[in-house]
Amino acid sequence: MTDKQPQRLLDRVREAIRVRHYSYRTEQQYVAWIRRFILFHGKRHPLTMGGPEVSAFLSHLASERDVAAATQAQALAALLFLYRNVLQMDLPWLGDIVRARRPKRIPVVLTRDEVQRVLAMLPEPHALLGATLYGAGLRLTEGLTLRVKDLDLARRTLVVRNGKGAKDRVSVIPEKLRPRLFAHLEQVRLAHEQAKQSGYAGVELPHALERKYPGAHLEWGWQFVFPAPRPSRDVRTGRWRRHHIQGDSFQRQFKNALRRAGIEKPASSHSLRHSFATHLLETGSDIRTVQELLGHASVKTTQIYTHVLNRGGLAVRSPLDLL
Repeated sequence: MTDKQPQRLLDRVREAIRVRHYSYRTEQQYVAWIRRFILFHGKRHPLTMGGPEVSAFLSHLASERDVAAATQAQALAALLFLYRNVLQMDLPWLGDIVRARRPKRIPVVLTRDEVQRVLAMLPEPHALLGATLYGAGLRLTEGLTLRVKDLDLARRTLVVRNGKGAKDRVSVIPEKLRPRLFAHLEQVRLAHEQAKQSGYAGVELPHALERKYPGAHLEWGWQFVFPAPRPSRDVRTGRWRRHHIQGDSFQRQFKNALRRAGIEKPASSHSLRHSFATHLLETGSDIRTVQELLGHASVKTTQIYTHVLNRGGLAVRSPLDLL
């Protein structure tokens, strides 16, 4: 097998991913895992391999690389995509693969005071983005990809488009954020008009919308609420566009803010979403309402937050407190 054959195969993988409108991050991860699988087996073509080779690769990740169960599951998902959607192969050996069981973890939740301290340490516009993640219970990607048309400041609602599971949902805009978002959007609009004059004001549109509406990428409603300060070249199309803030940039700012705020919890930006759910339940919100705001398919997923409510370990009083 020559070195060029894996590259041609990976091009087919990329094409299959893009046809299904998977995110660019998913494309990167799947291609990387398939490449590692091929290299692990001495550059053999996947058509000559099957269940034993997949199992050997997954066992190598777990026993020798000591990866987390979620990482092993991601590698398996990439290989299943390769065999099912690219190579069009039946998988009679799928049932023989031992999948690592993901441990159930209690989410890291910040107190209200800790949330306030962290947000105060973030620079703008990261502080406003962080406040939006916490105030509306958004995942980081959902906050980054918000577009102007998805905000209804008059009704204090926002629409999350194509969230986890390719689902849309509606969440709340906090009253405290309305004036800040108004002022922020005015600055973004000004930057957008300047970018139009410079010739790089467009944004990438989802799916085939740009072919259907050729001028939509310049419209104000399609612009990102939290754009990056400078234009960048789109990795898929090669065109110069105004992208949103990079997730890695916000994560770095959030970690720095945690340190400056003196908070030792192993929190991440996702902890703002966890805190949103927990604080709603603490103040008496119905768990079904919280489930809908978070976009969980099952209330069982939302129930994890009942284990971290501010009521002691299991919502009981310790006998020591009764002495």
